[in-house]
Amino acid sequence: MELPAIQYEVLQTLSIRQRPVGVLELVAELRRDQSQVMAACTLLEAAGYISLRQRPYQELRLGPQGQEFASRPLPERLIVDVLIKAGGRCPITEIPARCTLTAEQVGQSLRYLAQRGWARKEKDMLVLLLDPAQLEQQLAPQPDEQLLRALADRGAAWRDELEAQGLPVEAALALLSGRRGFVIVKERTERTAALTDAGRQLIAAGITARRQVTQLTPELLADGSWRRVELQPYDVRLAARKVWPGKDHPFQRTLDRVRRVFLEMGFEEITSPWVESSFWDFDALFQPQDHPARDLQDTFYVKRPDRCRLPDDELVERVRRTHEDGGDTGSTGWQYRWNRELAARPVLRTHTTAATIRALARHAGLAVGDGGRSAEGSFLVELVPGQTSGGARPGKYFAVGPVFRRETADFKHLPVFHQVDGIIVDPHASLCTLIGTLKAFYAKMGFPKVKVTPSFFPYTEPSAEVHLYMESRGQWVEMGGSGLFRPEVTGPLGIKDRVLAWGLGLERLAMMIHNLENIGQLYFPTMPWLRETPLCRS
Repeated sequence: MELPAIQYEVLQTLSIRQRPVGVLELVAELRRDQSQVMAACTLLEAAGYISLRQRPYQELRLGPQGQEFASRPLPERLIVDVLIKAGGRCPITEIPARCTLTAEQVGQSLRYLAQRGWARKEKDMLVLLLDPAQLEQQLAPQPDEQLLRALADRGAAWRDELEAQGLPVEAALALLSGRRGFVIVKERTERTAALTDAGRQLIAAGITARRQVTQLTPELLADGSWRRVELQPYDVRLAARKVWPGKDHPFQRTLDRVRRVFLEMGFEEITSPWVESSFWDFDALFQPQDHPARDLQDTFYVKRPDRCRLPDDELVERVRRTHEDGGDTGSTGWQYRWNRELAARPVLRTHTTAATIRALARHAGLAVGDGGRSAEGSFLVELVPGQTSGGARPGKYFAVGPVFRRETADFKHLPVFHQVDGIIVDPHASLCTLIGTLKAFYAKMGFPKVKVTPSFFPYTEPSAEVHLYMESRGQWVEMGGSGLFRPEVTGPLGIKDRVLAWGLGLERLAMMIHNLENIGQLYFPTMPWLRETPLCRS
């Protein structure tokens, strides 16, 4: 009879041994993978040629702490030596100075001294309870010490074997029960294989091994030997070594996906510095200089350098007039005296709208750089040819990046987070265009259900909030704001067309994509989460 090679080897080994053989012993003998040997034994048992028996047992091995004390005395023995030398009594606080133990180790050892009956605590003193005439007998190796030494010699042992040699394992484990990391006990199962009568008859009748191969080769095809071999089947259910390939962080993949979606929708990506002038972060957006959001408790200001150079004086003057009396926008402005120095203060940008307002100025043909050194750097954007008449051509721009606010951290807030800001410049744009664009973006991100509600923002009118439903929290979560830029924002830039604008939080979106409970899980994740997070959602 012809059998697969591994089954043939198992039967031959059992026939030669003439006794039950453990599966682990077969693995070592045949130099095969344990899963392959076990699979062969299972098939042979199903055919009636061998019998498999299972016996549970306990395996004991030293833990990290046990390895440390297997070759040196336990702390309580050192303390007993101190008490003997001190005449039987010693203040507890003086013991660390008289041996190699720390105060913490001495405190932890008090219960074990009492448990063994060697010493007891009397107020701040430790008193020896041993009879000086019988010290050698009373301080004989204890069961736990005997177990540590036995395991140190073997590395690991079966409990049955240790007890058969007279070692009091039960008493040793009881003494070590409060000491974590000394001895590790694992429940194991011993599997043994033995030939049955049918197996012996099969071997007596004669068996041969059939060659197994894992793949067809040119040689097998050329000489026709493929007819006499067996292709080894692959069992995908067997345990295998996990391979963790390198991949981008899940949140980085979310940022890249957002960027890709807007590019697919025909937008142009723009950037801006993380450190902005208050002019671009606040003033150009018609946010008054006494607005609460500009207070120190809400915004991170930069100490050095202490000021930024502003854009050209003509643009700054138009923004000043708009704040004070509305300028040429038809507004009454904020009716206060605008301060140029406040506009020059460097700030960690509070929103990526600072990038899109720069893009809007560039779209109108304005130089948005400062032309020199500042916290913004030398950021000079070239003029757009032929676009000085108020933005006659449409444009679509977006920016993705980190922003900084003095937020109280909770499940949906962080002081540093990411936004995607965008604008659409088009004379025919409307609120319907804005809502349709946002719904198209979220649909491409996998969230077709979007709720848009009326709201208020200082630099848009009308304004709307965007909400998505967060399943894990069972509630609608605000994703950001949107609206049409007010004339007080577009007018000073010379833009006469309608400008749609939005700013959306991306950490909250990533929470929903990756089914997280709070934003912190994005930044303080466990390695299994990073490894097992899928590259895409089904």
